[in-house]
Amino acid sequence: MNKIGIIANPSSGKDIRRLVSHATTVDNNEKVNIVERIVLSAQAFGVTKVYIMADTYQIGYKVEDNLSTLGELTAEINVLDMEISGTLYDTMNAAEKMEELEVDCIVILGGDGTSRAVAKIIKNIPIIAVSTGTNNVYPEMIEGTVAGMAAAAVASKKFDINEICFKDKRIEICRNEKLIDIALIDAVISKNLYVGSKAIWNVEDILKIIVSRAHPASIGFSAIVGCRMIVSKNDDFGAAVDLTSNKQKITAPVAAGIITPIHMEDAEIINLNATYEFISKEGGTIALDGEREIAFKAGERFVFKITRNGPLHVDIIKTLEIAQKKGFFKIV
Repeated sequence: MNKIGIIANPSSGKDIRRLVSHATTVDNNEKVNIVERIVLSAQAFGVTKVYIMADTYQIGYKVEDNLSTLGELTAEINVLDMEISGTLYDTMNAAEKMEELEVDCIVILGGDGTSRAVAKIIKNIPIIAVSTGTNNVYPEMIEGTVAGMAAAAVASKKFDINEICFKDKRIEICRNEKLIDIALIDAVISKNLYVGSKAIWNVEDILKIIVSRAHPASIGFSAIVGCRMIVSKNDDFGAAVDLTSNKQKITAPVAAGIITPIHMEDAEIINLNATYEFISKEGGTIALDGEREIAFKAGERFVFKITRNGPLHVDIIKTLEIAQKKGFFKIV
């Protein structure tokens, strides 16, 4: 039985960065539409069960009702039986339940933070991340129909998982020698003392940026590093920059429509499994994939390590190319 999970975050793309930049908004009605297209596409290529995260907007129930009313639903939709808090923990709880259900692939609708929440839980389930957030580096801008096709190809088990997926990097954050959290794209150390709205946007407060990947074609804090050096998902290293120095000056896209001049040191390469140490001189916070998560006081020591312990990430284009070559789309 081919089964997939869908985690659609109703809160993605609605943080304070909408007020301080020119970011677009993907509203929840559009998320319903995207999930509908994923379901229709996946069921057309053999998926028989779809598990959808329960959420405050009731995306899963609306999808089931809409498609059933239109007479287009052939797969079985199951909205997960779970408590809803309207927080990041909904995503994590849904990921945990989907792992217990042994779904073949999870499609995530959200931003970098939503994908990070899933990555904190799952171990070996391949994921497809569809961008509906703010500064999205990890998720892809991909049509829901195409995402559903790729998810169905993965769920069919007709293809070598190592050929159609790649193992992501992640940044592991340790305090007192204990792993306390992870980031998929960037960890930003700031002198801002308060978690507050969580989303970080003020460049003037930033002390250091540690990245697993960086490119000038991105938006956000990893793009600051990316305008200095490129780190791809395939590179077995990451990088760190210090923004407290005036040694270099670059211009970078720190948010949608916001291009900012920034002073920094040369980028420092962090090889895979090597450690990067930070000892705080004052209090502040660490933002993970754009959201402040860790508060610290003066004198605390953190160790950052970039590993290949991230999620198994579906290469959508490669998957569909291999599927085409092997006749997955032929009607027999």
